[in-house]
Amino acid sequence: MNDPVAIKDQVTSRIDESRYISRDLSWIQFNYRVLDQAKHINRNIFDRLKFLAITASNLDEFCTIRLGSLYNYLDYGKERFDYSGLREEPFRKLLLNAIRNFVQDQHEYFIYKLKPLFNDNGFMICPYADLSADHKKLVNDYFNRTIFPMLTPMAFDSYHTFPVLKNNRLLFGVVTKVAGESQEQNRVSFIQVPSNIPRFFELLDEDSFRFVPVEEIIRHNIHHLFRNIEIQSINLFRINRNGDFTLDESDDIESNFLEDLKQKLKTRRSGRVVRMEVQGEADPWMMRLLKIQWDIDDHNIFTIPNQSFLDLGGLTQIIGHSEFKGRRGQHPQPILPLNYPEETSQDLFEILKDRDILLHHPYNSMEPVLELLEKAADDPYVLSIKITIYRVAKESRVTSALLRAAENGKHVAVLFEVKARFDEENNMREAQRLQKAGCFVIYGVGSLKTHTKLMLIVRKEKNDRVFRYVHLSSGNYNESTSRLYTDIGLLTTREAYANDVSEFFNVITGHSYPTTYRNLITSPRDMRIQLCNLVKREAENAQQGLPAGIVIKINSLQDKELIDELYNASQAGVKIKLIVRGMCSLRPGRPGLSENIEVISIVGEYLEHSRIYYFHNAGDPKVYIGSADAMVRSFDRRIESLFMLEEAILKKQAMNILRFNLKDNVNTYIMQEDGTYLLKELDHEQPFNVHKEFYTVSKEMVKDVQLF
Repeated sequence: MNDPVAIKDQVTSRIDESRYISRDLSWIQFNYRVLDQAKHINRNIFDRLKFLAITASNLDEFCTIRLGSLYNYLDYGKERFDYSGLREEPFRKLLLNAIRNFVQDQHEYFIYKLKPLFNDNGFMICPYADLSADHKKLVNDYFNRTIFPMLTPMAFDSYHTFPVLKNNRLLFGVVTKVAGESQEQNRVSFIQVPSNIPRFFELLDEDSFRFVPVEEIIRHNIHHLFRNIEIQSINLFRINRNGDFTLDESDDIESNFLEDLKQKLKTRRSGRVVRMEVQGEADPWMMRLLKIQWDIDDHNIFTIPNQSFLDLGGLTQIIGHSEFKGRRGQHPQPILPLNYPEETSQDLFEILKDRDILLHHPYNSMEPVLELLEKAADDPYVLSIKITIYRVAKESRVTSALLRAAENGKHVAVLFEVKARFDEENNMREAQRLQKAGCFVIYGVGSLKTHTKLMLIVRKEKNDRVFRYVHLSSGNYNESTSRLYTDIGLLTTREAYANDVSEFFNVITGHSYPTTYRNLITSPRDMRIQLCNLVKREAENAQQGLPAGIVIKINSLQDKELIDELYNASQAGVKIKLIVRGMCSLRPGRPGLSENIEVISIVGEYLEHSRIYYFHNAGDPKVYIGSADAMVRSFDRRIESLFMLEEAILKKQAMNILRFNLKDNVNTYIMQEDGTYLLKELDHEQPFNVHKEFYTVSKEMVKDVQLF
């Protein structure tokens, strides 16, 4: 059957019949919700451009990893069925078409809605042709002085091999012809725009900034690189390469493992091309050549309008410009955690002996965690520090404190996950710094990725009594992202937590294998089965006429086994409310399958990153927080942890986070049965924006919180 309409109908029917939503198509829906943030007219232009730039960097990562993963099946003849029920090739076309539609919407909004606002906000993105004679001279001087010496034409012909063009880099393809040669003797040279020069050249003109794209400057001066030769066409393009790779276990952690990682990072730079963006109409001769060279077709090629520009992520130079700092949105000052003593001058070690502290970032500062670690580094009574690190800030206070602790003679054990995607090189460098300083560094655990966030500080105090100070969290030990991501963490000295975390560190640093934990659920050991059992218990309670309910807040939901248990619980009458920021493979509200399941997504000023699992448990709630999403990778290929909250007031605080999220009517999107999303309507209610309301939360608000 070759009828395109019939094939399209068959694909649509297959997708509609599936019990699950495609992970990749659901992610594209998520990026549309991020694009929506750029459309909020109550935001200033710089914040709107920020969200537009985020959609561009999100899409680069998606193509590099998820589209790249699909090509691992296509290129090596492996069979793959998407959650939508489609095989590899039909799904490739469907996915690339969905990406194309998104890119078109993205650039149209930039051209027709955002660009017209630039002039009134004191800046312009200015084409070379629109510059005055004086400004052209300045720009040309900049080219001759700074850019020209950095450019290297890379010819491809019978004498030169095809160059390795870099991922996510602006590239020129210049087609030339020597005078007297025929059309068939066209030649092409490639020029990579250096990544270490600004994306825009800045000109100040009567209190207004003109930002001239660097590619405009190069395009109008490129003849300086091709003297005495006829330029047929100048083509600007950009590529995404397959960056999805896995690491095999290595017996020699110190050499083979790290060397293997370095080699894999190199393949990311030269992996197969999965997407190509071209500005305007590109030279047909060059495009035919590149299609053959990279084994791509028209589905992989995206034409970007000339009125826009390649790599909207480059807008960050304008967004972060110092001249506009006062005009960007400002976040409120953090408030104290609810159970933090009002007398903030108290010693943190003493405070934690008296009470547990639940931190909700960014509404609560990460400062208590940093303070605890920095105090521990210098405190003469601290014996050891153990910590898992996934991502750290540049100029990290965390790694500085650990280095100082090692210099001060303390035992410091760091599990530094060098496989954290796109942070591998930075993490490897930081880990080796710590190792040289005398820290015991573990570079991950075999082929598993360590995503859990735990810290254990051991301190000998009066009468030789030893206290263990523990931090468990959903977020990274990264002071920069803690101001932008919503995360949840616990500081405690409770023995139950300390015993569990001590055992856990023994497992990941040695060969221990505990029989049980009191408050921890871990993967890849038993997280999936324990979560499924908690869901089953709610279903059993509902069938017995007992109160039941589930509320889960996570980044992503994709694991079929857990989804199936949620479907079963829905059919048993359990009310299930899911707050899933990103992609969700569960279908809510399908008759006979999931009528009792509601799914919302909150996308707004902060990136929702906390994970909270609530089970009503017949009126005696079980509440878990931690690092794990409900994904196959989280349950099978990562070291993750969720921990149960014991103290009633802490449970109430976590439940209130869920309650506020469910109450939000400003940032909330409601997932439909077909996998699309609709923005929640106010419906004559007062606006309730969680990204503002959490700055006003009080003990009184959480005292009587109920979710069902």
